[in-house]
Amino acid sequence: MDYFVALVIGIPVVAVAAFGCALAQAKVVSSAVESMARQPSVAAKVQLAMIIGIAFIESLAIYSLMISFMLFGKLPKSEEVLKIFRKNTSNEELLSSAAEIVLQLSAK
Repeated sequence: MDYFVALVIGIPVVAVAAFGCALAQAKVVSSAVESMARQPSVAAKVQLAMIIGIAFIESLAIYSLMISFMLFGKLPKSEEVLKIFRKNTSNEELLSSAAEIVLQLSAK
């Protein structure tokens, strides 16, 4: 059960990593464009440094994507999750929870 909880908590953290990469890329590009606007004579060097920096940041995003695929592969199947819930709860609780879900879906 703890393994399942760790996966459920860990997978959204990957989305936070991707969001951080997007913010970092935005900061790099805005700083580089501002620098090129101030000193057009060094635009080529700044552009090269910007592209290298973005490549490193994008590699972090790709690594987080690979980790998310690996974590999604480790999630248990729905039958296994139901077995865990059945072991920890009574049948009446499962039926009442299922009935509540059906009622909520039918109300929409």
